[in-house]
Amino acid sequence: MRRLFPVTDQTSASPQERDDREWSLDELADAYAYPALKADGHWLRANMVSTLDGGAQHDGRSQPISGESDMRIFGTLRALADVVVVGAETVRQEGYRPARAREAFAARRAASGQGPAPAIAVVTAGMDLDFSLPLFTSPLVPTLVVTGAAAPADRVAEAARAGAEVVVAGDGEGVDPARVVRELAARGLRRQLTEGGPRLLGQFVAADALDELCLTISPMLVAGGAQRIAGGPSVTVPHRLAPACVLEEAGFLFTSYRRI
Repeated sequence: MRRLFPVTDQTSASPQERDDREWSLDELADAYAYPALKADGHWLRANMVSTLDGGAQHDGRSQPISGESDMRIFGTLRALADVVVVGAETVRQEGYRPARAREAFAARRAASGQGPAPAIAVVTAGMDLDFSLPLFTSPLVPTLVVTGAAAPADRVAEAARAGAEVVVAGDGEGVDPARVVRELAARGLRRQLTEGGPRLLGQFVAADALDELCLTISPMLVAGGAQRIAGGPSVTVPHRLAPACVLEEAGFLFTSYRRI
């Protein structure tokens, strides 16, 4: 892997002199470290993958357009987060399981005052989830179900019986994206990572709640009707972000853009 941005002496070196070795997990963690937060601060970053022609999925899943290095970064971003925020449809399609503790990041997490693994927070309006899955019944850290005050009461009760913590972040059935961020931060989950899907990411973008986008550009073309990385309501004025980091390996570009 090599760094393309920010430009360094190594970046401008000849191809023979560039550092194209596989980066260690510590190096990746340093490259993707969260910014320092104020006592009452929080930071929401998204991690998504897109093909060259803008597809976020193939056959309804993101895995076919990913790669080995992308999955290493995926794991690193999870290991740095307090909580992983994900939409219910993505949980169903991608077969989400509880986040696991990883020895490679144990010391870093302990030094940051974090638990052994990030919590998973599932955002849902209709509560159409299988609460018998390990994500709810046997996580290392209790899973959170984030929903609105008018969500079906029987399903809310079932989630609680399964061991999930129900978080109310909206006055109706659905959630207020900005309130999701605040409610999680109020529980000490301030370093936040969303893995989508596109509908949830679009809601965060429309609410101007997203602080950072970590976007993998996959060297693939899928055509067809594949979703973009973000969908849903449009913004009145496009949100502009500033590039923070660009890495490259095997034709994949790993980019990070932060709020200006």
